[in-house]
Amino acid sequence: MEGDRLFIVFLVVAVVVLAARALAGRLRLPDAILLVLLGMAAGFVPGLPAVVAPPDLVLMGFLPPLVYHAAFFTAPREARADAVPIVTLAFGLTAVTTGAVAATVHALLPGLGWAAALAFGAAVAPTDAVAATAVMQRLGAPARLVTILEGESLINDGVALTIFGLAIEAIGVGFAPGHGAVRLVQVVLGGIAYGLVLGVVIRRIRRRIQDPISQVIVSLVTPYAAFIPAENFGASGVLATVVAGFSIGTHGEGVLQPASRLAGDTFWRILTFLLESTLFVLLGLEIREIIRQPGGHTWHSVLLTTLAVSAVVIGVRLLWELGNGPLAGLVPGGRRSQEGLGWRQRLVIGLGGMRGAISLAIALSLPTAVGPDRGVLVLLTALVVLITLVGQAPLLPPLLRGLGLIESDQRRLEVMTARRAGLQAALARLDELTEDEQVDDQTAEAFRQMLELRLERVRYFLDEEDAGTEAPPPNSRKVRGELVRAQRAKLTALYRKGRIGAGTLRQISRELDFEDPVVIRRSRS
Repeated sequence: MEGDRLFIVFLVVAVVVLAARALAGRLRLPDAILLVLLGMAAGFVPGLPAVVAPPDLVLMGFLPPLVYHAAFFTAPREARADAVPIVTLAFGLTAVTTGAVAATVHALLPGLGWAAALAFGAAVAPTDAVAATAVMQRLGAPARLVTILEGESLINDGVALTIFGLAIEAIGVGFAPGHGAVRLVQVVLGGIAYGLVLGVVIRRIRRRIQDPISQVIVSLVTPYAAFIPAENFGASGVLATVVAGFSIGTHGEGVLQPASRLAGDTFWRILTFLLESTLFVLLGLEIREIIRQPGGHTWHSVLLTTLAVSAVVIGVRLLWELGNGPLAGLVPGGRRSQEGLGWRQRLVIGLGGMRGAISLAIALSLPTAVGPDRGVLVLLTALVVLITLVGQAPLLPPLLRGLGLIESDQRRLEVMTARRAGLQAALARLDELTEDEQVDDQTAEAFRQMLELRLERVRYFLDEEDAGTEAPPPNSRKVRGELVRAQRAKLTALYRKGRIGAGTLRQISRELDFEDPVVIRRSRS
């Protein structure tokens, strides 16, 4: 019977994921918005079994890989350049938001203790940059704003989960403020120290592994190896995971081979999307049971609390961001870090603080020790996530356009300019090798033709922006498409005649994908 229930949940997750992906492309909306809506709607489908996700399963199963993925793919140079605005948001704003939300919900829900209120405040305090950055990158918003939102989202996860862990501990055993301060130091320093040590160990292990599949397996084990032992030792598992992920990610060039990077990137993008999608569906299935028994609270009080908490998380963030310029100036290097961050950029950052999968995971991991209010707190978290996603994300496109912050061609130019410079450097190095007689003329000519063809393709991308490059010939896209289709047709014929195998067919088809005008056009958009 339990197996049937798991299969049904798996099937619902698959349907929601496919529907969200299909609608996201047509409606041009971030996946997160549709996952929230469809995940909650799935909970009300007649005949679905009652599902209550075990808190420990969510805490140990979902959070480690989600946090590790964000830390691993952080851009260190950009994050370091904007360290002051990121840190003030991640630490200061997260703490203030947690306290403000805790005070609000404690006042509006009679009987809710301060420890449970702080745990709920920690659940809705961290932002999820996925929806905001998806919108901003598609529109071509300044890369600096995306970096700040992503950096904040990474660090505030660790801050919020540390506060959450201490609040849950206080529910179980309780402790005085002095003891709480000592535990905070132990939790933070212990998590950071263990994460640093584990990062060094994993990097040394991965340097010795050549097989891409083995690399992926090690990368999957790493977040659990960071999170679970740290929690058992009384330290912060999430800080250990963040530090380990950041340490390994910033040294990735020396640790990972190209094939491993390609396989790992694809694997982790799929895994994190599936984990986030599963969280939304589990939440939807659990909300159905919560709505039937709202923990002794009236629907009037639940809706009032939802609106109040949503107003607090949005309002506090806007006030903090628009007014933290003088505060940041007190931090060493803070005044210089604020250059280029005017009120327009601050307004976008302020409205870019949507809540998402991390908040849902924290709420679902609330233990039963919270009491009958646990279900209501989970419901409140889901409603706050829904309001911030559906209410704020659609405002970003008109806001960015109205404030004149669209830089649609900047990223494409940066990528193609870097590729052109790299190819030109390779051609120059080939000439040096030829002159030193380290490469014979025939080999040099073969490589030169290959590099020049790649360089010509890059120049084709840059034809409108590069004044030094001639425009492509008329109908070049049509001709390119015809040539690619002819090659595909010949490949298919060879495969059907048994002259080549399926592996060869797939390999050459992937190579032709990069020459297809449709792929080129999408890359340029």
